[in-house]
Amino acid sequence: MRAVMSHLSDCANLGDEVALANGVTIPCVGFGTYKNTDPAECLSSVREALAAGYRHIDTAQFYFNEESVGAAVRDSGVPRGEISLTTKLWNTSQGYDSTLRTFDDSLKKLGLDYVDLYLVHWPVAKDFAAEYPRALLNTWRAFEKLYADGKVRAIGVCNCLKEHLNTVLGECKVAPTVNQIEYHFGFADSDQLEAADFSRANGIVVEAWAPLCRGRAFGNPVLKAVAGKYGKTEAQVLVRWCLQHETLPLPKTVSPARIRENADIFDFVIADEDMAALDAVSSVGRLGPHPTEPRF
Repeated sequence: MRAVMSHLSDCANLGDEVALANGVTIPCVGFGTYKNTDPAECLSSVREALAAGYRHIDTAQFYFNEESVGAAVRDSGVPRGEISLTTKLWNTSQGYDSTLRTFDDSLKKLGLDYVDLYLVHWPVAKDFAAEYPRALLNTWRAFEKLYADGKVRAIGVCNCLKEHLNTVLGECKVAPTVNQIEYHFGFADSDQLEAADFSRANGIVVEAWAPLCRGRAFGNPVLKAVAGKYGKTEAQVLVRWCLQHETLPLPKTVSPARIRENADIFDFVIADEDMAALDAVSSVGRLGPHPTEPRF
């Protein structure tokens, strides 16, 4: 049974949802599609995820798979209103008019009438670094128009540190509802943790990209020991760890077995002492660029 929960850590089913600041709800675990660029494989994996019970699918302009993701959503047999679909604006498209054009292009590729959540992929784009924060704020004005026009149900950002969020919050009419950031086991960067805390304090849901650490954490002795204690896989512990940190995980894989495995994380709770042991590990480190370094 699906329910709207006050906290991500309270969710008991894959379809349980949390409310965004504007009242729109999103399921507590998403299915990521980054690097899933083969059309047939992407179509198959998203279909498999929907069949396994995922109702939150995450794509982006930069993933080059919006067509396949949209086709899987349309052909899944799951009512459109039960699926939360996210896409993102890539850096080269920042700016007011460019954002509006690019969104329309994404919507055509998806073959859908609306998007549930639209995100700015990076706050500082390489092509517009000298124009920050003006470029970001112009982009955000376009996001607000898309929201006002009913083309998106919610708007948000990715990879924003506290300074970037303050920039948007200081000028916006509609505040971001989501901040999707790099957040995973073995990554204790102070800027990132501050961004997560600041987001939550301002009613912004934190989503975690790379919750499985892109495979780099597997075999870690602490992670392995905790997984063994609960009779779970290391991947399942990583996804559960995110939820218990009030962060919405977006695990990705194309393996049908692992798609189901990553969702099977609601029959155990990691004890406080085991969370503390996991939190003490910092050996994985940052996987992507620092948000203040515009590499794209």
